[in-house]
Amino acid sequence: MQSTDLGNKESGKIWHRKPSPATRDGIIVNIIHNTSDYHPKVLRFLNVAFDGTGDCLIAGDHQGNIYVFDLYGNRFNLVQRTAQACTALAFNLRRKSEFLVALADYSVKCFDTVTKELVSWMRGHESSVFSISVHASGKYAITTSSDTAQLWDLDTFQRKRKLNILQSVGIQKVFFLPLSNTILSCFKDNSIFAWECDTLFCKYQLPAPPESSSILYKVFAVTRDGRILAAGGKSNHLHLWCLEARQLFRIIQMPTKVRAIRHLEFLPDSFDAGSNQVLGVLSQDGIMRFINIQTCKLLFEIGSLDEGISSSAISPHGRYIASIMENGSLNIYSVQALTQEINKPPPPLVKVIEDLPKNKLSSSDLKRKVTSGRVQQPAKSRESKIQTRILKQDLTGDFESKKNELPDGLNKKRLQILLKGYGEYPTKYRMFIWRSLLQLPENHTAFSSLIDKGTHVAFLNLQKKYPIKSRKLLRVLQRTLSALAHWSVIFSDTPYLPLLAFPFVKLFQNNQLICFEVIATLIINWCQHWFEYFPNPPINILSMIENVLAFHDKELLQHFIDHDITSQLYAWPLLETVFSEVLTREEWLKLFDNIFSNHPSFLLMTVVAYNMCSRAPLLNCNLKDDFETVEDMQAKVDQQRVEDEAWYQKQELLRQAEETRREMLLQEEEKMIQQRQRLAAVKRQLKVKEMHLQDAARRRFLKLQQDQREMELRRLDDEIGRKVYMRDQEIAATARDLEMRQLELESQKRLYEKNLTENQEAVAKEMRADADAYRRKVDLEEHMFHKLIEAGETQSQKTQKVIKENLAKAEQACLNTDWQIQSLHKQKCDDLQRNKCYQEVAKLLRENRRKEIEIINAMVEEEAKKWKEAEGKELRLRSAKKASALSDASRKWFLKQEINAAVEHAENPCHKEEPRFQNEQEDLSCLPRTSQLNDSSEMDPSTQISLNRRAVEWDTTGQNLIEKVRNLRQRLTARARHRCQTPHLLAA
Repeated sequence: MQSTDLGNKESGKIWHRKPSPATRDGIIVNIIHNTSDYHPKVLRFLNVAFDGTGDCLIAGDHQGNIYVFDLYGNRFNLVQRTAQACTALAFNLRRKSEFLVALADYSVKCFDTVTKELVSWMRGHESSVFSISVHASGKYAITTSSDTAQLWDLDTFQRKRKLNILQSVGIQKVFFLPLSNTILSCFKDNSIFAWECDTLFCKYQLPAPPESSSILYKVFAVTRDGRILAAGGKSNHLHLWCLEARQLFRIIQMPTKVRAIRHLEFLPDSFDAGSNQVLGVLSQDGIMRFINIQTCKLLFEIGSLDEGISSSAISPHGRYIASIMENGSLNIYSVQALTQEINKPPPPLVKVIEDLPKNKLSSSDLKRKVTSGRVQQPAKSRESKIQTRILKQDLTGDFESKKNELPDGLNKKRLQILLKGYGEYPTKYRMFIWRSLLQLPENHTAFSSLIDKGTHVAFLNLQKKYPIKSRKLLRVLQRTLSALAHWSVIFSDTPYLPLLAFPFVKLFQNNQLICFEVIATLIINWCQHWFEYFPNPPINILSMIENVLAFHDKELLQHFIDHDITSQLYAWPLLETVFSEVLTREEWLKLFDNIFSNHPSFLLMTVVAYNMCSRAPLLNCNLKDDFETVEDMQAKVDQQRVEDEAWYQKQELLRQAEETRREMLLQEEEKMIQQRQRLAAVKRQLKVKEMHLQDAARRRFLKLQQDQREMELRRLDDEIGRKVYMRDQEIAATARDLEMRQLELESQKRLYEKNLTENQEAVAKEMRADADAYRRKVDLEEHMFHKLIEAGETQSQKTQKVIKENLAKAEQACLNTDWQIQSLHKQKCDDLQRNKCYQEVAKLLRENRRKEIEIINAMVEEEAKKWKEAEGKELRLRSAKKASALSDASRKWFLKQEINAAVEHAENPCHKEEPRFQNEQEDLSCLPRTSQLNDSSEMDPSTQISLNRRAVEWDTTGQNLIEKVRNLRQRLTARARHRCQTPHLLAA
């Protein structure tokens, strides 16, 4: 392992001798950066990124030094010093010499590696940018921080869109899907959204992973075809998402020593058409393990526990791995060296025995035993000699079920039923079904090793023998035939191999690995006995076809025999070209749907069936020349095709010449555009420089202002300090003066105390002398007073007795007078209080009288109404009684008349009765009209009830009013009595 120290050099060689990486670690070179200052230290690399070609990478350290390493030219150059740590890098822009770098001040800058000038400065983030993703076209870029993601136009370096999120959610990563116009955003809550780049329309959201294996995603990786997303986090589980089906299709569990995944990246392969199968997984122990996501096998690993990896980047073509180690150095690994030991190319299928002059082979050297329903894959051998792989029959009871099981959950029996029902497989899933039926190993490493050997000498001039119009198709055919020839030498001398391989090459031209393995599997399982009579046609196979034809169509076979037509004429051309020259594309695909789904002998049966289907025209051919006329026609057709191809080639040359001139014009236009762009870039640089100069001038002006302000502040500080010093000095002087004054006061105090003491002693003497004289005087006066008292003591006692009696009488008179005055005063207070109470009571009485008058008036009115109502009722009663009396009188009179008439009739029965009706009417007319009286006296029942109710209500109202008045009077009386008694109680 070579080691290179960059030191203080700005350019130089990466390695000084041709690197020969060991298979054990695969390290091409270890790059370190040590300073040669007085105190040497190691400058740690932080980020690394490859360009679009994969042969150049860019790396930045924590001091902002950015280096470009050209692995193809073995050179390194210091292209920029940013003076601050870089947090992310991107080197795959449309302009190959430019790169993006995210810095610690949250800004993103674009520099040119050739001119080493600043191209643009992009700002807008408020936190550190940890990811830069560039669109496949190199026109757009996405910069991601923890709180936002921003979409930039790299032509104008203007921000197009900004993704804002809730602060509680947070962004894990936002990036472009390879070779597509889709943006994938992954958040910290495990939600993953896909957006359209142009419209930012949400295309879909991936569902939540199952709870049983739910992990918080932190790192992501996508295959180059954009179909599979790998996600991992703080767990040893890996989730593989199918972005087309938008579902989780596989969970891979890493070894138990893996506790967290720090980085994921797929290992590209030139021959897998972007469907990467190898995934690099960097775990917490600093070891990056590369696994196959289909077989879940560990292929190789880089790094160790002692020399751990902190981050890695893989070149786009998959040849190099650049890893930043935990010690700050940079390791460059060779993928070819790492995979050389574990994936050696398989040995050749057939080898030529050279002990005879004609290089003949025995049939036992190529024998394979093929059981029904099983397909042999190209074997991987550890020895150089031929390995014979025999598929032994499984004697267990579940052999039928096992042999029908295919990879990816398919079942051969069900596929055969589907094929029998529809006659072909669905076009959309045909290639997938073929790969499962053939059980292709997809050994990328082995195929890469065969391709790396270059074009085989046998196929250097392939275009002369087989002029193909499509350059790409010719190149793929040449590469596939060369790989077959390197795999087995016999294929370099097989003349029909291009005819056999061409339809598969045309079908799988975009996936050369699958094309190679399909052809190899076809040769192993369907063509393995074709080489027993090499270089002659396979007589054994042709004999089998002839025997089958004899069994099914003896007449046609006899016709062939009669005209000396052998199987080399009617069968072998079909096998050489695998029917590609007699069937259309759709017919050929249907045919191989059936060939790959059945026993290898099905191909031979197809040859027989084709001849039987063509028996009518064949029976009409009576001469051998007719059949050879067909071959000659075919040869003429081939010759015509060659001429046509030559003409097409000439036309192609003319077209290419025209395109060359057009390209020259386009190049000139492109140069003009580039010149304009350079001029625009120069203008932009000048503008940037002008802005920098203006910014520098502004900074200098601000610095000058700041210096002036600092000087002013220092001057003010000095002035303040000086004044503080002067104040301290004055305070100290004043303190000293005060101390002196205190001392003077103390001395004056002691002097005053001394003088005061002397004065007090003199005054005390004088006071003592005065006191003695006063005491003598008092004693004299007391002596005289005692004599006086003794002289008038008798008279004094008498006088005192009289005075005491008069005084007692006067005191008694005063007491009596005071008692009378107090009594009068109390009476006066009681009178005032009582007068006040009387006034209140009188007021209440006046109010009560007013209310009583109102009540009495209401009662009088009610009484008048009641009397009036009673008089009406009395009138009605008298009228009713009168009507009743009249009715009784009329009834009595009528009965009396009837009795008289009866008596009269009894006395004189023969007497003619005179009509009395008129008289009765006249008599009755004299009576009062009882009905009229009754009508006038009778009243409506509801009216009568209403009147009665009103009478009762008036009575009740009157009683209530009287009761209320009585209660009010009692309360007023009680209140007045209470108020009159209260002052007396208080006085008592």
